[in-house]
Amino acid sequence: MTQWTPATWRDKTATQQPVYPDLDALQEVETQLGKQPPLVFAGEARQLKDELARVARGEAFLLQGGDCAESFAHFNTNGIRDTFKVMLQMAIVLTFGGQSPVVKVGRMAGQFAKPRSSDTETIGGISLPSYRGDIINGFEFTESARTPDPKRIMQAYHQSASTLNLLRAFAAGGMADLNRVHQWNLDFVENSPLAERYQSLANRIDETMAFMSACGIRPENSPQLRETSFYTSHEALLLPYEEALTRKDSLTGDWYDCSAHMIWIGDRTRQPNGAHVEYCRGINNPIGLKVGPTTQLDDLKQLLHTLNPNNEVGKINLIVRMGADMISDKLPELIQAVKQEGMSVVWSSDPMHGNTQKLENGYKTRAVNDVLREVKSFFEIHKSEGSVAGGVHFEMTGNNVTECIGGAFNITESDLSRQYDTQCDPRLNADQALELAFLIADSIKPA
Repeated sequence: MTQWTPATWRDKTATQQPVYPDLDALQEVETQLGKQPPLVFAGEARQLKDELARVARGEAFLLQGGDCAESFAHFNTNGIRDTFKVMLQMAIVLTFGGQSPVVKVGRMAGQFAKPRSSDTETIGGISLPSYRGDIINGFEFTESARTPDPKRIMQAYHQSASTLNLLRAFAAGGMADLNRVHQWNLDFVENSPLAERYQSLANRIDETMAFMSACGIRPENSPQLRETSFYTSHEALLLPYEEALTRKDSLTGDWYDCSAHMIWIGDRTRQPNGAHVEYCRGINNPIGLKVGPTTQLDDLKQLLHTLNPNNEVGKINLIVRMGADMISDKLPELIQAVKQEGMSVVWSSDPMHGNTQKLENGYKTRAVNDVLREVKSFFEIHKSEGSVAGGVHFEMTGNNVTECIGGAFNITESDLSRQYDTQCDPRLNADQALELAFLIADSIKPA
C-alpha cells in the first residue's frame, strides 16, 4: 500500500463531491482553514477509542445521535441544549434501566454535508445542483443558492467551534448532574404516555442519589455524578474540509482528523479503492463504516483490513443500515464474515436510513414501528450469532417536530405538515427517541 499523507485521497476517485466554479477561491479557503485551531484534540479521540473498545467487548453501549444535517439558519443555543438533554435522557434510561455504561456521541458540530442520489434536482422544468448541505450550498431552489460556495466551509467551521463550546460547557458545567434528571425532560414530552415511566425511573435515581449522599458520595466530591463525557461525529464527506483539519499529534506523531472525535464513511462512499477510504485509512480516529443491503462480503473484508490493519479494538464501528424488512436476511452473513476474518468491531444499528419512505403528499418520513422493529431484530440476530450488539446510531432532535409517523403520540401522515422542519431526512423527536431508549434498555438488560 502506498505511503499515506492527508492529501493522497486526491489521487483517487472521489464521489459525492461538489463542483466548485472557482477553484482558486476553494484553495484560499483550504489554506485559511488549515491555519485554524483544531476543533477536537488527539487525546480526546484516543479516549473515545478506549471507550469504544469497551463497547466492542460488551462492557458498555454506544449511543450516537443528532441532526440529519446541521443548518446555518436553525443554529441556536436552545436547539443544541435540547438535543443534549434528550441524549442525557436516553443515556440514563440505558444506564439505569439496561444496567450498562453508555458512550455518548453526537451527530453534531460538523454534520453539514449530505450525500445525494442525483447531482441535480429538477423542479418545473428547471434543473439545478442538488442541495448537499449548508457547508456546500443553500437549500433554496435558486441558481445562486445552489451554486457551491467555498466560503460556507469557514462558516461551518466557526459554527462547529461554537457548538463544541456549548457541548463542553453542558457536559462539565452541571447540566449532566444526576440530581437534575427531572429537569432534563422537555415540556412536550411531559404529556407523553412515556412520561410516567420516565418519571418513575427518575424517582428511583433520586432515591439512589439520596442514599449515596447519606454515605458521603456527592457531586461535590465525585465528579462522575455531575459531569459526563460527550463526543462528536459526522460523515467525512467533504474531503477538502477534512484534509484541512488533519493534524499530526505532537505526542505520538500520529495523524488525526481534528474536525471530530469520530468520523464515518457513508454507504455511497465506501468504495475500497475510493478517495474516502484512502483518506480515512491514514488517520487514527475511531472510524464508522456504514454497511447496508448492497455491501459485498469481499469488499467488507478488504475495507476492514485497509482501515484497521492492526485489528485495533475500538477502531472500527460498523453501522448497520438495512431496513426492517431486510436485516434478517442480510446481517447474519456480515457478522459471520467479520468473525471468520477475526476482526474486532463495534456493531451498531442505524434503523433510520433503511426505513425512509416517500409519501404521496410529497413528504419523506419514517415509521417509528419500522425503526423499533429493525432495532429489535438487530439485537435478536446478534444474540443468535453469539455477537455483541454494541449500540445505535440515529437521526433525532430535541425539537417537537412531526417528521416520523407513529410513536407514543401516534403522529399520522396528516400531522407531518404541522412541524416538518428538516432540510434533508426525517428525524425522531424527543418523545420517539425516548421510546427507542426504553426498548433498547429492555433488550440489553442482563437476564
